[in-house]
Amino acid sequence: MSFIETMNGRLFYTAHNKKKDRAVLLIHGAGGTHQSWSPALRRLENTAVYALDLPGHGRSDPPFHDNINAYADAVIAFIDALALPTVTLLGHSMGGAIAQIVALRGHTAVTQLILLGTGARLPVSDMILGQIVENPARTMRLVNKFSWARSAPPEMITMGENVLLSVDPSILYADFFACNAFDVRDQLGKINIPTLVISGDKDKMTPIDNGRFLADKIPRAQFTLIEGGGHMMALEQPAKVAICITDFIQTDA
Repeated sequence: MSFIETMNGRLFYTAHNKKKDRAVLLIHGAGGTHQSWSPALRRLENTAVYALDLPGHGRSDPPFHDNINAYADAVIAFIDALALPTVTLLGHSMGGAIAQIVALRGHTAVTQLILLGTGARLPVSDMILGQIVENPARTMRLVNKFSWARSAPPEMITMGENVLLSVDPSILYADFFACNAFDVRDQLGKINIPTLVISGDKDKMTPIDNGRFLADKIPRAQFTLIEGGGHMMALEQPAKVAICITDFIQTDA
């Protein structure tokens, strides 16, 4: 566990297999931290794995942001500060939006893209945006309810609710506002690196059609479906997700 000073502020991150030349960078979703990723994904074999807290999240310094481009700036600053030579970006939900923007900017270190439970557009209902700050407990319980497959262990669902309830509502509002404004549907053809799109067939937050659209529009993309996977499939079914990721990284390396 480490802190690093970047051009966009001090960020907290964890690292596994730092001596490996190839690296995977995990970018969490709205209101998340590096702990939004299961240990199985933070400790992939045969690659370095970096999991950061985005600005204003977890142990990283503020400020948090209300737009995806600003978070993309922070991710690029993180890559540059560590001088990572070859990076696979793995983004979940809002993190997937951030990863798409970084890929569109054509950073030379980014050679692969993995988009997990995300889309080219991430609309958020007016009800959620309107109630996050005024009634955060009720709103976050609703968001959490739709984030998990029904088959997810009850204790995991409860943990997810407690995590959301512990986050400053202002951060959640800013993150969801950023997601709602995000739309790169007309730019996906410009992403010209090998891309793996992973969707869960029980994901109510970013349904399968979101993933299929990404895979259809990104020229070098492939699509994988996690059966029984909800929006939080990286925590629900980490072994399945890890196998998909490892196979992709090794095949397209």
